[in-house]
Amino acid sequence: MFHILQRLAKDHKDTVLVTVIESRGSAPRRAGARMIVTRGGRNAGTIGGGALEHSAVQRAMQVLEERKSGFGEYHLSLEKAAELGMVCGGSVRVHYQYLPWEDAKSSAVEEEAGKRLESGKEIWLVRDLLADQGGMLGVCERTELPEEIGNVCGRKLILQETEGRLYCFERVGRPGTVYIFGGGHVSQALVPVLSAVDFRCVVLEDREEFLSRELFPEAWDVRKIRYDRILEEMDIREEDFVCVMTRGHKDDLQVQAQVLKTKASYIGVIGSRRKAAAVAKRLEEEYQIPPEEIARVHTPIGLSIGAETPEEIAISIAAELIRHRADAE
Repeated sequence: MFHILQRLAKDHKDTVLVTVIESRGSAPRRAGARMIVTRGGRNAGTIGGGALEHSAVQRAMQVLEERKSGFGEYHLSLEKAAELGMVCGGSVRVHYQYLPWEDAKSSAVEEEAGKRLESGKEIWLVRDLLADQGGMLGVCERTELPEEIGNVCGRKLILQETEGRLYCFERVGRPGTVYIFGGGHVSQALVPVLSAVDFRCVVLEDREEFLSRELFPEAWDVRKIRYDRILEEMDIREEDFVCVMTRGHKDDLQVQAQVLKTKASYIGVIGSRRKAAAVAKRLEEEYQIPPEEIARVHTPIGLSIGAETPEEIAISIAAELIRHRADAE
């Protein structure tokens, strides 16, 4: 999103960043959903689709003409929701942030945000919602938030009124990396699916032929690694995810024995229940890993949806990771 805003500014195109800042009831999207609108219409993102989004795009086009930011309110009673072609009720408050292409301050904030996100960090975007134009104030990390904001930072978007201004503190991006051990067919199907839903993927292999960027164009990184030296060569953090799908049981076992010594948020291993039971026994007997630690492993990996092909298995894994991420948030 930030790269798109930067590109549009370089092309001398004014934009409107449309953000859901409050939602109640069964609204189509939660606070933090956003889209970019130019004079050509919606450029990227979505706040829920349907007639509601169409109305928001029309309002954004007015903002472009008036060159002034503003707000919109949509109260979706069941009757009103039906009029708008929606299947849900609730209410939505939307902010329309007018960003003229020549606004150097906003461009600098967008560039800084993009750089920080590329480094794998969770950041908070700070905006002045009452500014007529621009309003991008800066980006910061959680530790840099004001104390009263940091105390409620489990939420994605926080509004704060101070001295007649309305500030928006919005968590952007998600922390954590998905480390995928093995570069076979399932991994090749999994990376594009995960990347499409905002997971940062790193593929790790010990075989040169599976380290090609052409196999994983959407991956954050593709690295060669020795499966017996994971703890020496990597720092798997508490917010990270691990998917183990190497070429065989021996390598899977070796990887599991090491990643179970980390605080990874999620560890999933491909394979059958019979294989899982046999591996669990070896982990306990040969590597002295306690049963309660072994129980952290999700195996067979992915939700049970009858998946058979690599592409189907990839969807089942992505679904499980999405659920796990949502539960953690």
